[in-house]
Amino acid sequence: MTRLILVRHGETEWNGERRLQGQQDIGLSEAGRRQVAALAETVRYLDPGYVVTSALRRTRETAEVLGVSPHARDPRLNEAYLAGWEGRYSAQIKEEDGGVYAAWRAGRFHPPGAESFGELTDRVVEGIGAAARRAHADGHGTLLAVTHGGPVRAFLLAAVGLDPARTVPSHPASLSILDVDPGAASLTEPGAARLRLFNYSPAMSPLDPPD
Repeated sequence: MTRLILVRHGETEWNGERRLQGQQDIGLSEAGRRQVAALAETVRYLDPGYVVTSALRRTRETAEVLGVSPHARDPRLNEAYLAGWEGRYSAQIKEEDGGVYAAWRAGRFHPPGAESFGELTDRVVEGIGAAARRAHADGHGTLLAVTHGGPVRAFLLAAVGLDPARTVPSHPASLSILDVDPGAASLTEPGAARLRLFNYSPAMSPLDPPD
């Protein structure tokens, strides 16, 4: 088995403003850098041998503050494309239709023209599976994947059945840990992934985490 550490990037200015980012390429805020710095000691202790990030700036900057050097950047780990919701304030969407927003958070709705939760899940599972195989082939027992809130909840639902309707979003600069079988045909197979830790964040905000 390979130890998989899933890290959500630190906070950005848009996160702080409760604006949905999707695939907009936005860097970390100063608050986000402090959050990531608080997580760095834990990541050093876990000692990942292989590191992959999404192709977006906020994950690359998170890896930098964590003090790790990515071996690969994989756009399959990018945040979901949200079409017309990108840049919108979550409070505005909730005011217009709170049920629609809750359904989107639960993976049961996507805005017109946006990527569906199923499409997001398929590419994230493929990307994590490929990284796990590469880490194993290179002799590394621990894989660090720096990604986004949407991919984290999509992977955890697909791999271990963790329903996003029953959890809060991953906190910025948080980590979840799983044991995964790099030899499995798919990490969605029963027994191919087991959850050890969910949503650990030393710098956890007292507020609900932003999407």
